[in-house]
Amino acid sequence: MYTLGIDIGSASSKAVILRDDGEVAGQAVIPVGTGTTGPERALREAFAQAGIAPEDVGRTIVTGYGRVTWQGADRQVSEITCHARGVLHRMPEARTIIDIGGQDVKAIEVDPDRGFVRNFVMNDKCAAGTGRFLEVMARVLGLEVEGLAEVSETSARTVSISSICTVFAESEVISHLSRGEAVPDVLAGIHQSVAKRVAGLVSRLGVRPPVVLTGGVAKNRGVVRALEKELKTEIRIAHSCQLTGALGAALLAREDLSKI
Repeated sequence: MYTLGIDIGSASSKAVILRDDGEVAGQAVIPVGTGTTGPERALREAFAQAGIAPEDVGRTIVTGYGRVTWQGADRQVSEITCHARGVLHRMPEARTIIDIGGQDVKAIEVDPDRGFVRNFVMNDKCAAGTGRFLEVMARVLGLEVEGLAEVSETSARTVSISSICTVFAESEVISHLSRGEAVPDVLAGIHQSVAKRVAGLVSRLGVRPPVVLTGGVAKNRGVVRALEKELKTEIRIAHSCQLTGALGAALLAREDLSKI
């Protein structure tokens, strides 16, 4: 019997279908989240990839920002628990997990021996340090989010971005550009700003390596390198970093099914 994990975020929708043996049968990431057709599209793509129908699924768990609005799951589980479960399944050596989402950042301390969350902190009150912050900055710079890392690699220096608020940071970036600062140098400062915000959050929890990064921002090498400098430790990228929460949900659904 198959199990299904759905992770409905603010910026993207993810789905993972597992077979009886725990291997992934189908998965999908759609770049729109809660309140859109994203969840349905993710499910269609995952089911098509797995070659099964919804009635073949024995248990479904939904997680993420939009989980409370999703009808049809057997259970809702917080993304903190699901990300921890997903990471530990693929990277059992992990001690600290950082998830940079579309509108929040989470730092999670896990116990790999017992497989549960020991402690966590999160920032969901401000967009600074999140994927949304990078989207706003990319728009100001006239770049695509997916190309930010490549552009930042050509920077000669880092132009400091001191504003914490996304709105003020946007104005600061515009001011730098109007003074003739190079786009790659400003972008390096943006990445540094994100890293400082995230590192400040993680420091409240305490850094216990190995540190694993999840979420779409983990694909941005500029942010990863900046975060390594701030935390003074290596950052490991979770396998299929955007699917970690959905994988954890599917794994928990599989555990539920085994108890029935």
